[in-house]
Amino acid sequence: MKFQSIIDLQNFLISNAKGIEVPADWSIEPEICPPGQDGDLTVNCFRFTKLLRSKPDDIAESVVNFLNSHDEVEKAERVKAFVNVTLKPAAVHRDTIQDIATILRPSVIDADSVEKILIEYSAPNTNKPQHLGHVRNNTLGMSLASLLKRVGHDVIPVNLVNDRGIHICKSMIAYQRFGNGATPESTGKKGDHLVGYYYVLYNTELKKQLGELKQEKPEICDGKTDDELFLKTEIGAATQQMLQDWEANDMEVRELWLAMNNWVFDGFDKTYKRMGIEFKKTYLESETYLLGKDIIEDGLEKGVFQKREDGATFVDLGKLGQKVVLRSDGTSVYITQDIGTTVMKYNEFQADKQIWVVGDEQLHHFKQLFGTLKAMGCEWADGLHHLSYGMVNLPTGKMKSREGTVIDADDLFEEMVSLAKQSTLERCGDDIPTDIDERSEIIGMGALKFMLLKFNPKTTIMFDPQASVRFEGDTGPYVQYACARINSIEKKGAEQGITVDNSVNWALMDSDFEKSLSIRAASYPAALNSAAAKYDCSVLVSYLLDLAKDFSRFYRECPVLIAETDELKKARLAMCCRVRDILVDGLKTLTIGIPQAM
Repeated sequence: MKFQSIIDLQNFLISNAKGIEVPADWSIEPEICPPGQDGDLTVNCFRFTKLLRSKPDDIAESVVNFLNSHDEVEKAERVKAFVNVTLKPAAVHRDTIQDIATILRPSVIDADSVEKILIEYSAPNTNKPQHLGHVRNNTLGMSLASLLKRVGHDVIPVNLVNDRGIHICKSMIAYQRFGNGATPESTGKKGDHLVGYYYVLYNTELKKQLGELKQEKPEICDGKTDDELFLKTEIGAATQQMLQDWEANDMEVRELWLAMNNWVFDGFDKTYKRMGIEFKKTYLESETYLLGKDIIEDGLEKGVFQKREDGATFVDLGKLGQKVVLRSDGTSVYITQDIGTTVMKYNEFQADKQIWVVGDEQLHHFKQLFGTLKAMGCEWADGLHHLSYGMVNLPTGKMKSREGTVIDADDLFEEMVSLAKQSTLERCGDDIPTDIDERSEIIGMGALKFMLLKFNPKTTIMFDPQASVRFEGDTGPYVQYACARINSIEKKGAEQGITVDNSVNWALMDSDFEKSLSIRAASYPAALNSAAAKYDCSVLVSYLLDLAKDFSRFYRECPVLIAETDELKKARLAMCCRVRDILVDGLKTLTIGIPQAM
């Protein structure tokens, strides 16, 4: 926020900093005055002590004296080392909401700060449909990509699908045994749901065989976990054999694998389309799982990696421990592939930064991955970032894919849209809109995304669908409703002949509610910048909620279309329309749609 009085204060302080070299980019960044205190802005003088080499109270006294003599300041009061400033209405609106083009400028970062940023997110497995956990991952990834693009970066969203391995073979074995030639077409099931059905069947059969094994051969089961007994079961051994056949390019196994994977990919595409997700590129683990081995061998020759006595290859990462990168038999481990794909992505896109949206249970893995790449001498490794996030739990506990107790993504979408439709119908009464289904889709999907973005990514959250679609409270529909209400005000204003043009007299809006709304609106670019810098869309969500709440207070206290004069009506309508444009831009940045009416 750039207020002329604050710019003049800044120049005054610089001119009085005798013998002190002040950096060219030094500036005073006022904050919105805290609730309960008198003033529009607050200047924190503690921040100037080191630069100006004076006591904070002395600086604050100088600030108060200067501002109280400024033509655009009504009053300035010192609270210890803080100065609360009350500006004249005309100055507030001129330096904030009047210049809507600056507030909504296409880029909020300097040209020199633009980076090419690659974001990898989603990363589903092709043995089951996506669930609520994936929905949070998708929402975080797509919204962060949109946010970074909004502030001016060059963003490349990519996906890495886990389409091979023992877990994929589990669905395939179950289909062979129980499928009877079923297809998505013959069953009417979405492809990923059909494959997921067999994954659950597999684990039911495995559980049965483990129980029989423990009962019939307790001597070999005592003290062993189910994972350790996996290959002792008939179905477990058959699954391991299928994986070996897949790696040996067995034609029959590969044909089944391709068919079932294609069913899943078709289902994934429908899920992504409904969320509004598009990837620049999708990598498949079946095409990348052997990457990294040559890089490890090269690093071994250069002394980056070492051999253990048992023949395994490892890297010593100091405090992060020793990490095996090749087994003693020369086969890859998980990090081997990650090393290969990370190098491949860098070579392909030359991104300044790479971001992985992955759950926080992989924190240590990514620390070791980044440490390994630095040990290899990859100068670009300082630009690698793990955006970790907490899990989404149900009121009944954690989700378990093997037991089929997850909240399926597609089912969740349907529930959210249904709840939104129900809420909309309750508000409409007998006047049911013709676009009720489209409106419900926008509100329901927006409510879901907004609720998942409302919390810092690291927070483990409990998701409540009904709470998220309420039109009151800290929800997406609350912000969407503010936009719809302003659309209605603008329409009614036009019917009365009240329209917005360049002749608005902003000085007419002199209440605290109007000034507060203008100042909040002007802080939109700062909110965008802060959210992007922190890789945290919840910062933008909080801002939009605050702006919508400030608008609600303004609308309640400052009648728009029944104001005392037409000029005041026009000014307040102009304020409304500008606030709506900011809310719309913010919601779109979060990949959330806005219905014309609610």
